[in-house]
Amino acid sequence: MRRIALILGLLAALPALGAERAVAPGPGNLAAAIAGAAPGDVLTLTGGAYPGPVAIDRPLTITGPEGAVVDGQGQGTVITVDAPDVVLRGFTVTGSGGRNEDLDAGVKILKGADRAVIDGLVLADNMHGIDVHGGRDARVTNNRITGRQNRQMNERGNGIYVWNSPGTLLEGNVIRYGRDGIFSNASADSIYRGNVMRDLRFAVHFMYTRNTEVSDNISIGNHLGFAIMFSDRAKILRNLSLGDREHGLMLNYANNADVTGNLVRGGTKKCLFIYNAHKNLIWDNRFQDCGIGLHFTAGSERNVLTGNAFIGNREQVKYVGTRFMEWSHEGRGNFWSDHPAYDLNGDGVADGTYRPNDLIDHILWSQPAASLLTGSPAVQLVRWSQSSFPATLPGGVTDSHPLMRPLTIPVPPQIAAFEAEAAGRWAKGTYDDIDPDDLASH
Repeated sequence: MRRIALILGLLAALPALGAERAVAPGPGNLAAAIAGAAPGDVLTLTGGAYPGPVAIDRPLTITGPEGAVVDGQGQGTVITVDAPDVVLRGFTVTGSGGRNEDLDAGVKILKGADRAVIDGLVLADNMHGIDVHGGRDARVTNNRITGRQNRQMNERGNGIYVWNSPGTLLEGNVIRYGRDGIFSNASADSIYRGNVMRDLRFAVHFMYTRNTEVSDNISIGNHLGFAIMFSDRAKILRNLSLGDREHGLMLNYANNADVTGNLVRGGTKKCLFIYNAHKNLIWDNRFQDCGIGLHFTAGSERNVLTGNAFIGNREQVKYVGTRFMEWSHEGRGNFWSDHPAYDLNGDGVADGTYRPNDLIDHILWSQPAASLLTGSPAVQLVRWSQSSFPATLPGGVTDSHPLMRPLTIPVPPQIAAFEAEAAGRWAKGTYDDIDPDDLASH
């Protein structure tokens, strides 16, 4: 009898399984079903229209096929999640309001709405796709988000906006059009992994974010790939930036980052831009076919660069400063495609030092009109003198242990097809309203 009583007591302590309730399409039906549901219930939608907006104020699961369409009819946020442990899965969300100042969204997760799961939704024609606005430990996975295409890009919303929401997981989402793919502001301790972002301003945009991982994401044909700004301890791992316009990767007032295994290729003015960023580890990345491989400025210090490959960039390094910078670590430098290297002992490290810039480069950066003289005998004499007498060189970058072979980072065939589709678009001059030099506006 005691054993039976113990078993009955344990069963009583378990949460009750929610009832499953079918919800027919039609005006007011979804709101009424939410109001009549008990915590833990499962509401199943069928094909058809569910006019909104609606708010969820208790733990529920709402699921349905893509043909079940929750439509906000242009009024604010379509679905507001205001309770913990809510699950939304499978259906379509559309028709939010258009007020950016109110952060109108397809789905908004409020503070206290912890552990929300937003999985497999189709979100289209919303100001912001999903706004994780204070809820902790949200899981936003496998959603397809198509943003608006206002002529002025800055008037659009973000695919996913994360504000002050620790523990957020963004994984497997496909985001196209809108402003930024993922905008993370004042958040921490999160993972943004395996998302594909196309035709946006920034693919990933960090502001005041800390201890967050950005891994295995793909940015194609955006104005800027990965912008890590005013942030600390970011992990930027194994991402692809293909055919982005301004920068593939930017570290702006970003410190203590681990930037590893990324590929930036093609179309980009600057593969990597480092501005007033300190104590970052940048290793085993491939920077290819950009206007500038790495633009390094504003007193950035104590960064380690090793194992990277700089291939086919018109200018490998633009370093604005007078200090001497060593870009190798523990006898391992980087690969430079324009370095006529040799390796007599066969250890994989070139026997000669690589210096990407000389005094003439510094003059050209400060006085662009001087480029008319680059072919003159006087300029050639100065360059010969500096190559023959290194003591005459100004402060700048030195790689004392350049590598003989570059690392390779493969691109999946489907992604390469998207890259080819975006190729050459920036030559047409259709840049919307973006001013990439005004970093404060980002």
